[in-house]
Formats: sequence, C-alpha cells, structure tokens
Amino acid sequence: MLDSLARALRLTDDERVHLYSLARPTRTRRPAALAPQRVRPAVYRILDTLAETPALVLGRRTDVLAANELARALYVDFEALPRHDRNMARFTFLDPRARSLYANWQAVGHAAVAALRLYAGRHPHDPQLAELVGELSLRDPDFRRWWAEHDVQRRTYGAKLFHHPVVGELRLDYEALAVTGDDEQTLGIYTAEPASPSAEALRLLAAWGAEQPLPGPLGTRAPRVV
Repeated sequence: MLDSLARALRLTDDERVHLYSLARPTRTRRPAALAPQRVRPAVYRILDTLAETPALVLGRRTDVLAANELARALYVDFEALPRHDRNMARFTFLDPRARSLYANWQAVGHAAVAALRLYAGRHPHDPQLAELVGELSLRDPDFRRWWAEHDVQRRTYGAKLFHHPVVGELRLDYEALAVTGDDEQTLGIYTAEPASPSAEALRLLAAWGAEQPLPGPLGTRAPRVV
C-alpha cells in the first residue's frame, strides 16, 4: 500500500524513506535516550590527513562531532564553542556570520531544515531534536516557516557558494560519505576545482587558519570534539 501511495504521489527517494518512517508503529512507551556519538581515532586521523580541504563529521541532528583545521577556518572554530552550540543547523540560523558566509543562504537554510525533518521521521522522540527545533522555531522565522512545510531531503553531494570574509568567493563541491560503524555519522568533504580561483582561495584560507591563535588557555588546542 505504501509503495502504491509513494508512486501515486511521485515521491522522491528521500520522501519515500520518510513516509516509511512515519508509517512505522509507534511505541506506547517513550524509548530510551540515544547514546552519545563518538568519533573513532582513525576518523580523526583521516580528518588530519585532509589538510588541504575542509572536512568535518556530522552526527545526529547535524551535530558537528569533529572538524579539521580548514573546516574551522571556513565556518567557525567549533571546538571553541560550547558543546550545545556545535551544530550546523544552529550555526546556519543563529550565527549572524552564516547569512553572509553562504552566497545562497536561503537554499542552505531550507536544505538544513529538510535534513532535520528527515531525521525526525527516524527519531520522533529524540529530546535533543525537540529542544533544537523549539529553539530555532522561537528564534528564527525562516526556520519556523520552512519547518511547517514538512519537506525532507538527504544531502549527499552538491556544490556550495561561499563568501568568506578573509579570502572572498569560493565554489566548493561537497560529498557526504557514510562513516562505517555508525550509520548516523557522515564525513563531509569539500573540494575545489584544481587550478581554479576557489582552489587558490582555499590555499590562502589554509595559510590564514594556520596563523590564528589556537583555542584554549595559553594557546593550547581545545579537546577534540566528541
């Protein structure tokens, strides 16, 4: 029946997955809290080897679990933020730097909401999701409007346009790769076309990021994001 309904409505693959999630029988008892996510040491080493390209690990609710130096230079130093704020949706909607960083902020914001909607279909009773959605709905009218549209989308690859305050315009292609061992961790890697202005901007961004003071007391690196 669900297959017939999905075909009749011409649902996308992501919308079909969301429909199946919503159709699952709900438990009468609230499920136990989800266990905290951990990033394996080998995944941290992968991030460190990708020194010439921004890379980060996203978890449930678009939580930023880890980010290499160039990703922190591109976005924000997630390791220096309170743990509560290490979330890509919070950055997109609540950090004023995001609206000028993304050349097409509305498209990025709408995609972030659609990704959260897809996650909500799998974990409708996640208390941290309810807190996040409630906070964003209260503080941002765009989020509130897009959340009410019930669009769903899984971000797997594409391109993003940035206007970085230090190095200017960048066009970066991104790939979202599944991290084995935790199907709710995604390794996001951003690359620039070789020999392009964006590749040169990334090189300059890496040099600028390396010159910035390390977060933490007395110039020490803050603990790894886990």
